[in-house]
Amino acid sequence: MEKEKSHIKNMQKELDILQSRLDALEISSTDRYDKSIISVLKVIVDNQKFLIGEFEHLKKAIDLLTLQLFKVEKSQKS
Repeated sequence: MEKEKSHIKNMQKELDILQSRLDALEISSTDRYDKSIISVLKVIVDNQKFLIGEFEHLKKAIDLLTLQLFKVEKSQKS
């Protein structure tokens, strides 16, 4: 579990670094085409960061649901 959390933190850190690099490229770029490509890449990075967060929420929800199912099963056996 801890290994998985560190993996997710590493992914978030890498995406933050990538976003910073894209910001720097966007500032230094003079070509309109390059700026357009960079803005598309920035949107992709933002969406990836969002999806990682949503995935974490889904995992927590599944864990809570599993616990509730075990509680119901245990109470039915009693």
